[in-house]
Amino acid sequence: MLNSLSGRLLILTVIFVMLAEVMIFVPSIARFREDYLLARIERAQIASLALLADESMMIDDALERELLDNAGVLNVALRRDAVSQLVLSADHIPPISGQYDLRDVSSWTLIRDAMLRLAVPEEQVIRVFGNPVMDAGILIDITLPTAPMRAAMIDYGLRILVLSAVISVITAALLFFAARRVIVMPIRGVIDSMRSYAEAPDDATRIIEPSAGITELRDAQVTLRELQKQLTASLKQRERLAQLGAAVAKISHDLRNILTVATLMADRLEGSEDPAVQRTTPKLISSLSRAVNLCEGTLAFGRAEEPPPMLTRFDLVPLIEDVVDQERLAIGDAEVTIEADCIKGLILRADPEQLYRVLGNLVRNARQAILATGQAGRISLSAGEDGEGWLIRVADTGPGLPKKALDHLFQPFQGGARKGGSGLGLAIAAELVRGHGGRLDLAHTGPDGTVFEIHLPSGQKV
Repeated sequence: MLNSLSGRLLILTVIFVMLAEVMIFVPSIARFREDYLLARIERAQIASLALLADESMMIDDALERELLDNAGVLNVALRRDAVSQLVLSADHIPPISGQYDLRDVSSWTLIRDAMLRLAVPEEQVIRVFGNPVMDAGILIDITLPTAPMRAAMIDYGLRILVLSAVISVITAALLFFAARRVIVMPIRGVIDSMRSYAEAPDDATRIIEPSAGITELRDAQVTLRELQKQLTASLKQRERLAQLGAAVAKISHDLRNILTVATLMADRLEGSEDPAVQRTTPKLISSLSRAVNLCEGTLAFGRAEEPPPMLTRFDLVPLIEDVVDQERLAIGDAEVTIEADCIKGLILRADPEQLYRVLGNLVRNARQAILATGQAGRISLSAGEDGEGWLIRVADTGPGLPKKALDHLFQPFQGGARKGGSGLGLAIAAELVRGHGGRLDLAHTGPDGTVFEIHLPSGQKV
């Protein structure tokens, strides 16, 4: 109960109401004390009228005591026409412990004097000055005991505290039920919806529908709905990807067997005496070997992720030439040229098969982007060394990457650079480069073309 939102709100409401009542209580007590003293001054003035009405100003002791008791004072002195005279007085007056002037007093002084009076339980006698009622003189001076005044102040204070407690309890109860109805119950509805959705996140019917009337709570429901929609879509996409992965693994397994047979058949072509066959057979065998390695890598990716690179030192120029030759065959008669600008004898440390896949994906994407425009274009590959290691750059004069591709760059199945593309090429390339401890960056893209840069750490250079 106390740990709930409504329970804590109830406690806080009671505390704040009591604090507000305390802030009201202090000045109220001060005002009560002032009114009490002014009332005693008025009574004392009325009591003195009986004596002033008698020209001889002679009354017996019994009547004087009765007048003083009715006024609640010990003596009364009245100043009229610059002459001060003692009108009524008791037989014995104890020593006076304090004097108070009510003619021109500040609120802070009244509060201070009231709190001090409550703090002193001893019986005392005080002297009070005030203005006579109806301008019946210049000054009236009374002496009175403090015990009756303190008792009246305590009684008044207790009544205020009891009333404050009743008000705070009623207010807290009303606020408690209002908070439960307006805030707690809608929040519990959100929690129930979240629990229901957690049981079957792939069920779109369990997505929350905003219904709260409170703006902030409705905003939370709208945000939760969008989050649930994204999560449901992501789960469905993962399920499709898992199914696709299983299908690709099966296809790769069978395709690897077929390619292995094709490789064995291609090996026999090496003994042919036909010059054309002798020229093309090594490239055919190399392509078949890469296809077999790709199938094996796909199977490995289906089990976990890309296998770690087998780092070796090799000359980059032949690998780039293989990529260029392979892509030139795919270009055919289209007006797309592929150029390679690489330092002869550039030795780097990497996995040649994986690096071939990276460059092949980048060049293939560039070729497809240029061919989609129906215009002439150029693809250039360059490589060299920088301060950190090796830098390989793939640039094209294509139309540039669309916004969808930029928003989900290097993310698989999030939209490719061309219509119908899956985005797998860049995702695979980035993952392979990261496996080398390097990075694949988009250096530039725009209407004038796109540039990708491959940064590979040097490690131990040769």
